[in-house]
Amino acid sequence: MHGGVGVRKGKKARFLGRYVVTDPDICHGKPTFRGTRIMVSHVLEQVAEGMSWDAIVQEWHGGISKEAIAEAVSLASMAFLEHAQEYTAPEYILERVAV
Repeated sequence: MHGGVGVRKGKKARFLGRYVVTDPDICHGKPTFRGTRIMVSHVLEQVAEGMSWDAIVQEWHGGISKEAIAEAVSLASMAFLEHAQEYTAPEYILERVAV
């Protein structure tokens, strides 16, 4: 195409792990499970709701594995630890009180 419309130079899929990838052409570049359009955020929401991993695998018709879920949880944990301060509301910051 002319003028670069529709062309994504230098933009390609990136592996965040063995199972989790980002691809600008799939789900607007949001993290998905490799070879699917299953967004990692949807699966993490299911985990947070207490859904069993076996039920999650079944819900997605075997499109992801328990190993893939474990990787997503691990990546989410690392991201949270790395960026936790960005999500701390000022009203919850504890200050030392002189005794």
